[in-house]
Amino acid sequence: MNIRMALLTSAAAFAAATTPVFAADAIVAAEPEPVEYVRVCDAYGTGYFYIPGTETCLKVSGYIRFQVDGGPDEKGTSDWNAFTRAQVQFTAKSDTEYGPLTGVIVFRNNGDNTSTSTILDSAYIDIAGLRAGLFYSWWDDDLSGEPDVLSSFETLHNSIRYQYENGDFYAGISVDELEDGYYKTGENPNNVGVAFGIGGKAGAISYQFIGGYDTDNEEGAVRGMLFADIGPGTLGLAAVYASGPNSYYSQSEWTVAAEYAIKATDKWTITPIAQYFGNYVPDLNTFHGDSFDGLGDAWKVGITVDYQIVDNLYAKATVDYTDPDDADEVTKGFFRLQRAF
Repeated sequence: MNIRMALLTSAAAFAAATTPVFAADAIVAAEPEPVEYVRVCDAYGTGYFYIPGTETCLKVSGYIRFQVDGGPDEKGTSDWNAFTRAQVQFTAKSDTEYGPLTGVIVFRNNGDNTSTSTILDSAYIDIAGLRAGLFYSWWDDDLSGEPDVLSSFETLHNSIRYQYENGDFYAGISVDELEDGYYKTGENPNNVGVAFGIGGKAGAISYQFIGGYDTDNEEGAVRGMLFADIGPGTLGLAAVYASGPNSYYSQSEWTVAAEYAIKATDKWTITPIAQYFGNYVPDLNTFHGDSFDGLGDAWKVGITVDYQIVDNLYAKATVDYTDPDDADEVTKGFFRLQRAF
């Protein structure tokens, strides 16, 4: 047994001595891929950043709004209605030999109970004063208070516009597709309008004078607005005249309005307003007359209160009363809470 064990031990030792020993494979760490961090773009104001890999600057903004409306038949048989709106805007800018090239896309979703609807609220291209796409016209501007009626029907059009700007002055002209505007009996709501706008600022006074001609209805309207910083607030004045019912203005043959936005504190603004209408149309949804002849007048008063809760969060409440000659008097208003970003 001793001789056998000795032979086996010797054989095992020899095998161990003659077997090559291999080192473990080396572990090679993968090289990290280069990462391009988002860069701030301050050429066009705050909030812009460079889209990675490009020289295009992008800004994302928008707001969330909760609102409760109150008034006669506001929602079917109810006299009040609540809804929530979410809006997001993408603004892209880049430098060109013609100046900044701007592209804007705005999406809006109105949530009413379980029903929601997303729409393209605006989408346009802007370069060297030329703008083309879906955007709001100068008629969408109004006094700062909510109750005034200084435009009619839809102010969002597919348009092409040129606007010259020089410091505190601008002037422009646009061609608008008036798909959702006023139309006379026997006509269709799909025509063309031509509008102009002039505005600017001189010291404590800012002004705007605009007009529009509805080619299908062969009627037009003009409007002037003036704002002046007086005392603790800003006085706003406006007047509109329409040659006949048209897509730019058809609430009345003429109207004048005045407001005074009182800056009570850094957070509170109180704005009373009054407006008078000559030859007033009580219901724009059913009126398809060819003129304002034979209509009565109307007057309206209202008040709006704005409260800045914190930065980017504010509350607004408004109520107004309208007394027309040819219809019942109406009291309505709303409460709004909005967070901007």
